[in-house]
Amino acid sequence: MFEKISYEDAQSASNQLFQCASNILNAVNGPLQGRTEVLDLDNSRANVISTDYDTDLESAWSNLNLFSDGNDFSTETIEKNRNIYYQKQLANQINSQVTEIISLLTSSLNIHLNIGQSSLMNTSQSFVSLETISIQSLKDRLVKQVQNAQFHIPSSFILNTTSNSSISLRSKIDPLASFGNFQNTNLSRSISLSIIDQNRNEVSFQAHQDNPIQLIIPRDPNVLIPSMYLQNVTSINSTLNNLLFNYHYINITSSLPISVHFEIHSLNTNLAYLFIYKFDQTPLLNSSINLIDGWTLFCPFNLTNDDIYRYFIDNQQTPGHQSLIFGIRELNSTEMNNYCLNNSSINTSLPITDESFTFTSNYELRIYTSGCYYLDANNNWKLDGLIVGSLTNLYETECLSTHLTSFAGGFIVLPEPINWSYVFANADFLKNKTIYLTVICMSIAYIILMIFGRFKDRKDIEKLGVTPLPDNDKSDQYYYQIIVFTGQRANSGTQSKVHFILSSDNDETRVRTFSDPHRKIFQRSGIDSFIMSVPKSLGLLNYIRIWHDNSGQGSSASWFLKYIIVRDLQTMEKFYFIAQRWFSVEQGDGLIERILPIAGEMEKQNFSYVLSKKAYFSVSDGHLWFSIFSRPPSNKFTRVQRCTCCFVLLFASMLLNIMYYDLSAEAKSTNNTESNSLSIGPLYIAPEQIGIGIMVELFSLVPSIFIVQFFRRIRPRRQISPLRQVLEKIRSLPPTNSRDKTIIKNKKSQFTFPWWCLFIAYTLSFMIIAVSIFFIIVKGIIFGDLKTQKWLTSVLTGFFSSIILTQPIKILGLAVFFTLFCRNPNDDKEAKEYIDETNFALDGDEDYLHSNDFSLLSHSSKRITRLNENEVAFLREQRLKELQMWSIIREFMIYAIFLILLCIISFLNRTQSSFYQTDHLQKYFLNTRQTDCDYTQILTIDDYWNWLNNSFISNLRAQQWYNDDQPINLNGYINDKTNRMIGWATMRQVRSKSQLCSDQRIISRCIEDYSLFNEEKDSFQPGWTLNQTSTEEEEEDYSSSILKAFQYQSSKELDTYAYVGDYGTYSGDGYVYEFRGRLSDIKSNLSKLHQLQWIDSKTRAVIIQLTLYNPNVALFTSVTFLFEFLSASGIHSSARFEPFNFYVFTSLTQLICTIIYICFIIYFLIIEIKLLIKLKLKYFYEFWSIIQIGIISCSITSIIIYIWRFKEYNRLSSLFQQTNGYVYINLQMTVYVDDVLTSLLGFCCFFGTIKFIKFIRFNKSLIIFVQTLIMYVHIIKT
Repeated sequence: MFEKISYEDAQSASNQLFQCASNILNAVNGPLQGRTEVLDLDNSRANVISTDYDTDLESAWSNLNLFSDGNDFSTETIEKNRNIYYQKQLANQINSQVTEIISLLTSSLNIHLNIGQSSLMNTSQSFVSLETISIQSLKDRLVKQVQNAQFHIPSSFILNTTSNSSISLRSKIDPLASFGNFQNTNLSRSISLSIIDQNRNEVSFQAHQDNPIQLIIPRDPNVLIPSMYLQNVTSINSTLNNLLFNYHYINITSSLPISVHFEIHSLNTNLAYLFIYKFDQTPLLNSSINLIDGWTLFCPFNLTNDDIYRYFIDNQQTPGHQSLIFGIRELNSTEMNNYCLNNSSINTSLPITDESFTFTSNYELRIYTSGCYYLDANNNWKLDGLIVGSLTNLYETECLSTHLTSFAGGFIVLPEPINWSYVFANADFLKNKTIYLTVICMSIAYIILMIFGRFKDRKDIEKLGVTPLPDNDKSDQYYYQIIVFTGQRANSGTQSKVHFILSSDNDETRVRTFSDPHRKIFQRSGIDSFIMSVPKSLGLLNYIRIWHDNSGQGSSASWFLKYIIVRDLQTMEKFYFIAQRWFSVEQGDGLIERILPIAGEMEKQNFSYVLSKKAYFSVSDGHLWFSIFSRPPSNKFTRVQRCTCCFVLLFASMLLNIMYYDLSAEAKSTNNTESNSLSIGPLYIAPEQIGIGIMVELFSLVPSIFIVQFFRRIRPRRQISPLRQVLEKIRSLPPTNSRDKTIIKNKKSQFTFPWWCLFIAYTLSFMIIAVSIFFIIVKGIIFGDLKTQKWLTSVLTGFFSSIILTQPIKILGLAVFFTLFCRNPNDDKEAKEYIDETNFALDGDEDYLHSNDFSLLSHSSKRITRLNENEVAFLREQRLKELQMWSIIREFMIYAIFLILLCIISFLNRTQSSFYQTDHLQKYFLNTRQTDCDYTQILTIDDYWNWLNNSFISNLRAQQWYNDDQPINLNGYINDKTNRMIGWATMRQVRSKSQLCSDQRIISRCIEDYSLFNEEKDSFQPGWTLNQTSTEEEEEDYSSSILKAFQYQSSKELDTYAYVGDYGTYSGDGYVYEFRGRLSDIKSNLSKLHQLQWIDSKTRAVIIQLTLYNPNVALFTSVTFLFEFLSASGIHSSARFEPFNFYVFTSLTQLICTIIYICFIIYFLIIEIKLLIKLKLKYFYEFWSIIQIGIISCSITSIIIYIWRFKEYNRLSSLFQQTNGYVYINLQMTVYVDDVLTSLLGFCCFFGTIKFIKFIRFNKSLIIFVQTLIMYVHIIKT
């Protein structure tokens, strides 16, 4: 046919057809690319509601998720994006048709062309060139088009063709690129080059990576290029912020990689500049830091004819980055001579300086982005293998490619960049809430802790002082200091009167009493010092007999004594008496009187004794944060000073952490794939990270150690110890003058600072805190609020883990180490302030407790109370009964609260809405009011299909409202218009295989009841035909849903599980029909399935499953309809509606109750573990132990299910959010787990109620009843 048409006629017809096709294509792409207005008619057609509107979940028109803009679901946004969606579909169809038309036109013209001949189709809208050449002439060929568009073919390439003679080159240029999926192409032409062989087929072309195809893609010549932005840099005072560069910030976030191009025009063309940049953070360059991604020098000899400096970053560097920050600095005359002297010899090193920038002239700036993209088979723009070239400018894009297709260039002129010199001037509170609130909260916490510390410091003064015993005799002139250490255990302190007798080889004291009228003594963790006077030296002490009169009330009568130190104040000799025992009628052996022999070197080096001393002192004094609350009262390093040191350390650590935060992140990102990094699972630890971590720790450790030691070594203003004050009063010594006070020193005392250095220490601390706060705020503003939140999370995590875990473990570990290997029996850090008087003094605002009314008393004439063994035994019996009574009361109250919490949690786990939801769905789906469609009355297969078609299907989709309005925006909702279906419903059947009958005389094959062993697992053709080849015409009669309904699928593929019915348990496998598509299609498919006998004699169960969500009450409901086909004939129908709430905590009350309940479980678990260790196997023979094990195990399992349910909810929520509910989700497993949770909570309540009976065993009537049962149990048995 082509030979009958002349070349001129073919070319004329081709031009007209091509012109028409191009006009249509440009008309469709124009509105999409924003180059022409959207027609109102197009918009109204796209958004008009069709007469056959369907609420199908997969209907594109009503899928708001396709048309929303993030969280913007407004009508204007939906209608605009819906129009774009359908316009794009139309554009893709037209683009495919135009491509087919051009291919046909090329074929019609190609037969008229010989080698060396060409044909042009050049219209006002498009340009097509067709040329026949030899294969050899393709090498190094330059194919030019209009508007400077061109292809430069390299010399080496791979051409996939068997022809060795001639090929045709078809080049095409369109004035407007296709819309695709990327709007940056709206200002670009679209060019393409195709190679066609003699068989009219396109030939694939592949160039080498190192010798690619060069493309020049022109932009729209009518594009308006904005003028350059003037940067008024001469008016900036850089010394205020000590900036070395004038910084600018640009956002480069893009779905496809882009290149960034810079144009800088200096108003003084004789100046040179240094240009640096870094992605996602500020570039830093000085003599000590080199934190940049690239740099260049702009020297005057580099200027082009238009006096503009140009620089570009290609599209291979920008992927994965959201922003780019670049800095510009003007070079001084010396730097210009060194780096820009001439154009033949250039210094390749960086001009580095630490001086702030100084601009002598302003400059203008313009930034734009570009890109190279090709159109794939789905009309989407892709980047693979394309690189933006250096010849790219404002009017055209240079691309380097290894293949041939349709190409376009991206182009966006960026707005004026942000000048970072003005950042601090705009650092308002609302933009930086996180960093400001952090500093404010930290400061408030510091003030609160300071007030608390000062209050506790004043309370500690009352615990200090050396007390002369009230029964000292005036005539006695020999003195002993007695230091008593009370334990740290619960109820260690006592209010009982404590008496003692100190005995030696030659003598012993009378009964002496510890007493102080001015303060409480023998408090928990307390250290009490007393002065005892005796007529003469006792000599070498042997033992001390010590007891108390048990006069304290309740637990205050008991006393835990650690040890006693007795010091001879004349010879300074010390004697140790180690107890580490209870003086209590109810604790231990029940003794309240003991004889403590003097401790030898072996006893003083005992491991438990040394460890108890060292561990408590290390935690209470060595842990800075804990010591604010547990500081030893005798230590002169006050709580206020400790609090100040803590916050100096905290703010210094925060400052160093925020300074090195970017470096640590960069080290992690640049080394996570390198060989020099250590890989531990998904974690990569680079050497740079380790070095940065060590530097941060060292830099924060130095100031903290310095400040702490500075405070510790400051001498108090008053230098006389309480011990000396007491001795002055007793002996009537002349008061020590100020000069004497300063020279009372121990030869071995450590170096100290004068008292006035306290003001220096506080000043230095406040300066460090203030400087840290200032730079933390500055760095936080630079980071931005989001990045600051990430930094704050990491800081707080490390801070609390250090306080709670790292430091206590370190302190206790060191205590154990020194106890094992470095024991010093004479190291009395606890008593140091009492024993070494030169190192202990009351502060200037402290008063000596006994200085005003001290008077030596004669020994008391009162009789000392001393209990005998019978009295102690009686008190022990009474106290144990009292403890048992309080233990029962306490246990009763605890368990009552526990049981109440358990009932509240169990009650809150089920809501009243669940009942209403179930009741509504039962009435809605079972349709018991219509006799012809009553679900409960289904007896035959035809009844089942009737219920499906006339009841279930119509209820499955939202229908018209009562006034015939369409149910707009109710996609996925069932017809009650309240419950939304998650995904779609499925109908699954399980089948049994036919087998030979046991009696084959009547019927040869029978179908038995369903079991997992005789389940049918073969796939069939429609109509349950096996191994039958169907024709294409027959397959076209069936939809994919029907074909799939006869294919066997496993439970893994279906995401289903076994289901327990009334007459059997059915596997999760089977044959599935999905209720997807339009309602009319579903009805048609069901009718076809009925005709094909999808349910027949081999069917043993049909299970319909769907999941609903009621947003009004936040309830999920799993709906299951089960039809069991019995082998004895008949259909048994059942239905389950399982509402459940995925939310773990629906109210604050439930959250609080759950937290308290978990604490109770942990408490019970600890108690039971202790009982198990104590009773061993006998524990399991106790009835109440089994009950308690049931409570604990059920509760722990319930907690695990709560955690699983929370994770499952997060997974489903994320999936729902990504798909907007357009995905099938089977909650069968969730229903099973929820049933298990309900059962567990029921068992907990049952066991809890049984356990509660134990606590009413003291009821007299109940005791009589139980005893009666025990007496007559044998009669009842007979």
